[in-house]
Amino acid sequence: MQQSIHKLLISALFASLLAACGTTPTTDAGVPVESRTVGSTTPGTNTAGTTTGNVAGTATGAQGNRLRDPNSILSKRSVYFEFDSYAVADSYKALIDAHARYLQGDKTGQMTIQGNTDERGSREYNIALGQRRADAVKKMMLLMGATDSQIETVSFGKEKPRNAGHDEGAWTENRRDDFVYRGE
Repeated sequence: MQQSIHKLLISALFASLLAACGTTPTTDAGVPVESRTVGSTTPGTNTAGTTTGNVAGTATGAQGNRLRDPNSILSKRSVYFEFDSYAVADSYKALIDAHARYLQGDKTGQMTIQGNTDERGSREYNIALGQRRADAVKKMMLLMGATDSQIETVSFGKEKPRNAGHDEGAWTENRRDDFVYRGE
């Protein structure tokens, strides 16, 4: 009985963490950041619904090529965030689900989620924010079927910008998580 209650409490905890990931993110001084959709490698590019076939499988042989196939949602490797936020936008849930199901289908598959921020804020703050971003996506993937041993998280903070500019366009590109599969 006590073990059953313990499992129920853990399930409730995961459900509340997932709900927390869906909270409304804050924006930079009330100015909306451009819209981002599932699987954008460039923020604002709409690629919603670009799945091709079953995403579960192994990372070897023909199945591994799906990770690089530009027509597969699995080739999309970035999740973008609003300013000063680690809330995952609903538009990225299909992308995260696809990668979680891929890992679920390949129990030996492993990935690193790399959290990044824009240049604003202290180094320490940005390292912590990048880690919260990576951890938020990992939690979602765990709820969707991936296992803890398959996903590592790391934060680069503002140290590895995708765009070296110093304006909103550059900052938008730099506020992201990147998925990196081992062995690629």
